[in-house]
Amino acid sequence: MTELNERQIKWQARAVFVSCVVPVMNEEAAIVPFVQALSIFLKGFTDVYEIILIDDGSTDRTPDIIKNELLSDKIRWIQFSRNFGKENALTAGLHHAQGDAVLLMDADFQHPFETAKTFFEYWRQGYDMVYGVRENREDEGYLKQKITRLFYHLIGKMSEIDIPADAGDFRLLGRPVVEALNQFGEQARFMKGLYACVGFKSKAVPYAVVKRTLGKSSFHFRKLFSLALTGIISFSDLPLRVWTLVGMLISGISFIYALWIVFDTLYYGVNLPGYATIVVCILFFGGVQLLSIGILGEYIARIFNEVKKRPLYIIKEKT
Repeated sequence: MTELNERQIKWQARAVFVSCVVPVMNEEAAIVPFVQALSIFLKGFTDVYEIILIDDGSTDRTPDIIKNELLSDKIRWIQFSRNFGKENALTAGLHHAQGDAVLLMDADFQHPFETAKTFFEYWRQGYDMVYGVRENREDEGYLKQKITRLFYHLIGKMSEIDIPADAGDFRLLGRPVVEALNQFGEQARFMKGLYACVGFKSKAVPYAVVKRTLGKSSFHFRKLFSLALTGIISFSDLPLRVWTLVGMLISGISFIYALWIVFDTLYYGVNLPGYATIVVCILFFGGVQLLSIGILGEYIARIFNEVKKRPLYIIKEKT
């Protein structure tokens, strides 16, 4: 019996075990209606499911609402001791998910249930990973749109792994994919890159982002920039190679210029004017050196964090 047939049989018998991982941070306005809607959605596919809410250091009433109004035999809760970031929240969810298929969704209603339904249909057909690709970014500001497009352009050129543009965390993962992702132990995690890194048979599904009506986003420009930098450094050593080439180019030009200075001095004699040229050269090369050291420092900082082997997250409470 093939894996595809096993999936179809489980699906028809409503016996497929589905885990839904939902990172949560300060979602007191949306968490109850979202979980209720998600439960109804999952019941339409299977009788065996679990919803894992990962509270990533909420500072509002979200933890109390989850504990007092939502917990049940099908709704689990993991509360971090502080904010560890969405990437680590997703990691914790994957570590604790037990299902045959694991659905990753946000709790803000921006991931359409109809698209998730399409995920399940492709998974039943034999795809190991089905992911959503945003059709537009009209809900984002102009600056964020431009930076996001620039990032995906750069990562596409720099990384040896093909990371799909505009593909986020909204996706359905089969059990083999989850087990493969759980083998990655790096501290600086860029989940979009890890999804692409594991391989497996995948399918992209375009979707339109639903406008957020409850709560507000906690994702800011600083976090976006940090995540983008992590993605580039984690999946490409091109910045180091580029500055090696830049250093070789500048050294070559400097050597040629030095030969010209020697020739000019021997042939025409010493010429005192040139103070401005010297200052400009010093400032230019000093800037290049500092930039090179900064890029090297980013990689060294990642190495430093990796060798410390600190836990990716700390659980304060779970059910």
